[in-house]
Amino acid sequence: MTYQCFDFSINDKIAHLRFNRPDSMNTMQPVFFRELVDILSMLQREAAARVLVISSTGKHFTAGMALDVFAGGGITLDDSNAIGRANITLVLQDMHQSFNLIEQLRMPVITAIHGGCIGGGVDLICASDIRLGTSDAFFCIQEINIGMTADLGTLQRLPKLIPEGIVHEMAYTGRRLAAQKALAVGLLNEVFETREAMLEEALRMATEIASKPPVAIWGSKQAIHYARDHSTHDALQQMGWLQSGIWQSSNLMEAFMAKQQGRATQFGDLAPMQPFADAPYHLK
Repeated sequence: MTYQCFDFSINDKIAHLRFNRPDSMNTMQPVFFRELVDILSMLQREAAARVLVISSTGKHFTAGMALDVFAGGGITLDDSNAIGRANITLVLQDMHQSFNLIEQLRMPVITAIHGGCIGGGVDLICASDIRLGTSDAFFCIQEINIGMTADLGTLQRLPKLIPEGIVHEMAYTGRRLAAQKALAVGLLNEVFETREAMLEEALRMATEIASKPPVAIWGSKQAIHYARDHSTHDALQQMGWLQSGIWQSSNLMEAFMAKQQGRATQFGDLAPMQPFADAPYHLK
């Protein structure tokens, strides 16, 4: 399938989504969100890959939301009365779902970031699991510079990734967080001198993850996110329920036998899911 905003491929169980509108600095318009939701929903539904890598083209990873989207660009936010303002909530919830799908995806998501990761780009990468960057990468909560509060997840997710004081500074001033400082505060896992080296490592990491049992990777992602948002006691209780549902003795045996026999492990894929609304049911 051909997309307007992305190149997308799946090879060796690794999905690669690449922003591909470099002339517009990979800005985000309604079609960006539609296509992103389509791709993520397909991956969630079909389990066609075990890892998703997100990268970009051109000078910047993304310059964030296209400035004309809410200024005569097809989306109108009516703030003239209470009824109109109430609908702003619904528009935002719809947009939130695009990035929520990254966080909820039943496979790890690795973002490979170069140049500017601005505004909505920060919202997006905060929802990913692992972030790699080039030495020229920087992060900016641009919304404050155009007179608004960031509203697509940055202010909710970023304080759980880096010290709150750094988030306050970025959110209030619009200053850039450079790659080395992003590495120091924990936003980036690693910094690379070139895009090629960064993408090579992203794909190497994805290959390593793809060799592990997908159901255990999914369980790990669920447990980490739950622990982030709940007390230790609650998270341990959830871990018991989670493990009882995903435990597979055959995976342990396969890992043991593969090591004994000096071969690569062979773990089963996650099963595709059938949406309830697509069930073959006929009214009588």
